[in-house]
Amino acid sequence: MTTLNLLPNKAENHIYNLNNYQDGVTDFSWQEVEKQFSWYNSEKVNMAHECIDRHVDDGYGDKVALHYLNDEEEIQFTFSQLKEKTDHLATILKTNGVKKGDIVFIFFPKNPDCYIAMMAAVKIGAVAGPLFEAFMEEAIRDRIADCNGRYLITDSELVKRVPKGDLPTLKKIFVTAEPEQCAVGEISLNELLRLTKTERNVTEWLDLDDRLNIHYTSGSTGKPKGIIHAHQAMIQQYQTGKWVLDIKEDDVYWCTAHPGWVTGTVYAIFAPWLNRATIVLFGGRFDAESWFSTIERTGVTVWYSAPTAFRMLKAEGDAILQRYDLTSLRHLLSVGEPLNPEVIHWGIEKLGQRIHDTWWMTETGAQLIVNLPSEVIKPGSMGRAFPGIEVAILDDEGTKQPSGQIGHLAIKAPWPAIMREVWKNKEKYDSYFRFGEWYLSGDLAYQDEDGYVFFQGRSDDMINSSGERIGPFEVESKLIEHEAVAEAGVIGKPDPVRGEIVKAFIVLKKGYENSPLLIKEIREFVRYKLSAHAAPREIEVLDELPKTKISGKILRRELKALEEERQLQTGVSV
Repeated sequence: MTTLNLLPNKAENHIYNLNNYQDGVTDFSWQEVEKQFSWYNSEKVNMAHECIDRHVDDGYGDKVALHYLNDEEEIQFTFSQLKEKTDHLATILKTNGVKKGDIVFIFFPKNPDCYIAMMAAVKIGAVAGPLFEAFMEEAIRDRIADCNGRYLITDSELVKRVPKGDLPTLKKIFVTAEPEQCAVGEISLNELLRLTKTERNVTEWLDLDDRLNIHYTSGSTGKPKGIIHAHQAMIQQYQTGKWVLDIKEDDVYWCTAHPGWVTGTVYAIFAPWLNRATIVLFGGRFDAESWFSTIERTGVTVWYSAPTAFRMLKAEGDAILQRYDLTSLRHLLSVGEPLNPEVIHWGIEKLGQRIHDTWWMTETGAQLIVNLPSEVIKPGSMGRAFPGIEVAILDDEGTKQPSGQIGHLAIKAPWPAIMREVWKNKEKYDSYFRFGEWYLSGDLAYQDEDGYVFFQGRSDDMINSSGERIGPFEVESKLIEHEAVAEAGVIGKPDPVRGEIVKAFIVLKKGYENSPLLIKEIREFVRYKLSAHAAPREIEVLDELPKTKISGKILRRELKALEEERQLQTGVSV
C-alpha cells in the first residue's frame, strides 16, 4: 500500500492541535475533554450556549461567526449578533408554546435563517429537526408525521411543498414572510420579529442526556428512522473538531453540507462554533467557479466536503484552478463515502494539500475513524480509530478477526456522541447491538497491522450516492405509486463520479408500453414527490423481478449481480 508524506506540502512547520496520534491515544480521557466546557463548572448545559453565547461571555462577541454569501449577496454576523438573533427567535418560539423536548422542524435552503433557527430551537431546549432543502412532499410528510410534529419554521417557497392536509398535528408553521404573503394556517415570522420583545435569559438549562436534534436516516427496508442525539454529543464533536478538523480560533472554516444531513449539522455548525471558528456558508448551487471563488473571497483555511464534490472539481481540469488563489487552504477533509486514492493524489498535486478521509454515521453522532493531519495517509483507508474509540472487525458470530480479514466493522459502545435512541423504535436501536457492547455499522471492512481501516462495502442494500444515503425501499414505494408501475426493485449502480447512482428495475402494469417519454415521466414523479437525489438516474423495464419463492420479497442482490455482470462484460470497472 502506497503511503504519502507525513506532513502536507505547504505546512511542514505547522503545529497541529494533536501532533502525535499515539500520544493522543495513550493519554486520552473523555473526562478531561469535559473540562473545556463552561458547564463543567456552572453545571448549566446547552449546546447553543456553548456554540454562541459562551464566546460572547468570554469577550469574543465582535468576532465574525458566520460569513454568508451567494451569487447575489454577502453578509457577516458576529457572535454578538447571532446571540441577539437566536435569543429573539427563541423568545418567539417560547411564547408560541414551544417547550423543552418539543421537536421543531426547520426547512430552509443553506442560509443564515437555517442556522439561526437551529440554534434558537436548541436554546430553549427543543429538539432541532432540520429537513434537506431538496425534500419533496412525501419525504417531508414521512418525517413530520413520524414525530407527530407540531412546529415548523420555513420560508415562503419551501412551505408550498408541505402537505398540510396530511399533517393534522402540525399546529404552527412559521414562515419568513409578511402576513399578506402567508396562506391560511401560516404565521408571519417577519411580523412576530417586529412585535416580540426579546426575553432576557431565554436559554433553557438542560442535562447532558436531554435530546438535542433528530436526523432521519434511510434503511434498506421500511421508512426512514429518526436518530436522536443528546447534548452530551458536544463533547466528542468539540474534540474531533479540534483534532481532526484541526480548528483554531483564527480559522475560516467551510463545510459544504446542508444541515438536513447530519454532517451539515455536526460539522458545519456545532463542531466549528464549539471551537470558535468563523464559519463560511455558501448559498449558491454547486459549480467549480463558485466554489473556488468562495474559497478565494472568504479566505477558507479548513475545507470539509464529499468525495463526489472533489471528483467533480477534479474533472473540471487545471485551467479553472489557475484562475483562483486558493493558497489560504491548509487542511482538507472528506466524508460521506470512500475517498478514491486518485482524488488524494489530485489534492496534493493540484491544491498542494492532502485530502483526509473520515468515517462516521448519523447514528454515531461524530467522527470515529479518521486521518489526522499530522499522520501518514494510506490511500483507500478511512484512517484509524479516534483516541478514546475502540474499533474491531467481527465475523458473523461476533468474534474479533485478525489483521487483513474482512468482516463487520464494529465500534465498542458507548462514546459521547452515540445516538440516544431511534425515535419510537427500540427494536431498530437494539439491532445495532447484536453482539452486546459492539455497535455494528453495517459496513464490511478490514484493518491492517497499523490499525488503518479499509472499507469493503455495505452489508445491506443501502445506496450511497454523492455521499447521501438512500434507502431502496423508500424509492421503490414511491415508484409503485405511479399509475404505470406494478413492481419496482432499486439498487445502487457503481458510478465513477457519484460512487453509486440510483437504478430502478420496474415491471409495468398491463396496458402500458415502455417508452422514453413514460420513463422520463416516472423519474420526474419520484423527483417531485420524494426528492431529487432519490430519483432513479436509470430505469429499466423487466417482464418480472427476481423474488424469494416463499415470501415473494424482491431480491435486490440478484438485480445488483445482474448489473455488475453487465458492466464486467462491457469492460466497465465496478
